[in-house]
Amino acid sequence: MTISAQQVKELREKTGSGLLECKTALQEANGNVDDAAIILRKKGKATAEKRSGRSTIEGRVSSYIHTGGRVGVLIEVNCETDFVANTDEFQELVRDLGMQVAAAAPSAPRWVRREDVPKDALDKERDILTSQAEASGKPANVIEKIVEGRLAKFYSENVLLEQAFIKNPDQTVEELLNSRIAVLKENIQVRRFVRFERGEAL
Repeated sequence: MTISAQQVKELREKTGSGLLECKTALQEANGNVDDAAIILRKKGKATAEKRSGRSTIEGRVSSYIHTGGRVGVLIEVNCETDFVANTDEFQELVRDLGMQVAAAAPSAPRWVRREDVPKDALDKERDILTSQAEASGKPANVIEKIVEGRLAKFYSENVLLEQAFIKNPDQTVEELLNSRIAVLKENIQVRRFVRFERGEAL
């Protein structure tokens, strides 16, 4: 079937994927943009998983200073080769990730991935959520589900890769990363970040 330029443009804005990838996904989805977005996200995840074992020693350390100088971010994003590190696509990704970290509190992330959340911080959060759920008087099995659901929300608010991407809330940061891995054909990892806010307690 014929795929219009408008359909490709809409899908690119929705997923951040490359022109050819969008056109192929739209053909596979018979022109349905939402179905094509799902196809691209699955392919992006599969590509990311395939490349996850590759060494990432190149990349960029970049800064993002929010307008007015109130918030600043230093972020390191790694890739496999210097060639990809110097592409406009990679540098735009690093800037977008810096902007994501600079997002207004309390939505500013604290960790890169859920495995980075310290055990004591997770235990403390679980205790608080359990106490809140127990106050409802619901049975233990229901309380456990409530706590797990609220922990998922805790991760989505505090873990960078699980946050909704500020430029496209229909996409998580991890999905954004996977879409760039699919386009740039290299493993890409967010290694670390530091966020500074003027006047915050030391």
